[in-house]
Amino acid sequence: MELERLRSVFRDALELPGEFQVDDLEYRGNEKWDSLAHMSLVAAIEDEFGVMLDTDEVIDLSSFDRARQILEKHGVVLTD
Repeated sequence: MELERLRSVFRDALELPGEFQVDDLEYRGNEKWDSLAHMSLVAAIEDEFGVMLDTDEVIDLSSFDRARQILEKHGVVLTD
């Protein structure tokens, strides 16, 4: 269920339709994921999961999969 929360955060922050598949999404792989949307996405992830990403993690957050890895590093267990 936690993984679905992350999917929802991506869809909401990037203003994507509810059925949009985000699992393979990469930065700039969609016109809505630009630098401004990236910062909104970071803030939304931090709010939703109660974490604080450091500068390197913000820069490294380049895909849905990478976001999952970063959250797991912060102790967030993401399961389907």
